[in-house]
Amino acid sequence: MKEMRNILGWLGMAEEKSILDDAQKHVDETCKTIAYFAEAVKAFMQNDLNAKTTALENVRLSEGRADILRSKMVSQLSEGMLMPPDREDLMHFVITLDKIADWTNGAGRLLGFIEQKLPDNVLKNISLATDLIVNSVTKLKEAIGFLTKNDLKKALVDCEEICHIEHQADDQKKLLIESIIHAKLEPTELLLSYQLAEYLEGVTDKIEDAADLVKVVAIRSK
Repeated sequence: MKEMRNILGWLGMAEEKSILDDAQKHVDETCKTIAYFAEAVKAFMQNDLNAKTTALENVRLSEGRADILRSKMVSQLSEGMLMPPDREDLMHFVITLDKIADWTNGAGRLLGFIEQKLPDNVLKNISLATDLIVNSVTKLKEAIGFLTKNDLKKALVDCEEICHIEHQADDQKKLLIESIIHAKLEPTELLLSYQLAEYLEGVTDKIEDAADLVKVVAIRSK
């Protein structure tokens, strides 16, 4: 029988059922972290300080919940009965997912430091970059769902779409930085806005990293 080395090889193992439950919760929480960040960006564009502050606090809390789930899963993996290759793959997957929420929280901190309303062109490009993140993480959630259901073809299609979105995010980063440079911002806003552009593109990079792992697992499982 062909050996199948993949991060979800423990699906049929009752003793590892709690890890599967927490993995799904982690994916869901990561999506929430990004959704709250998108709310903060929208509030910032509307110059709604209270809504922005609330959304950014939700980003922080959501990232914290994701981190707790990550710690729990790492602990379970360290003590579980999985074979080393399966444990290694799953550990890599969990850590990669956690980086998505972590980088989103970092982007939220930067957004929180920007107090002055930015020019419309800069705001538009921040919003477009955020939309790409939302689209990408939605595809990642779908891909993971298809992988757990052994629908490998659909998982691979979603992973390819994530790769395409990441290329769009690279282009969007360039447009955002160009708009920042031409906006003649004060030094503080210039620095924070530039760092925000780096973080936004960085989030899509982390999503693509997770998708690459899903892709490898799907191909190995054929």
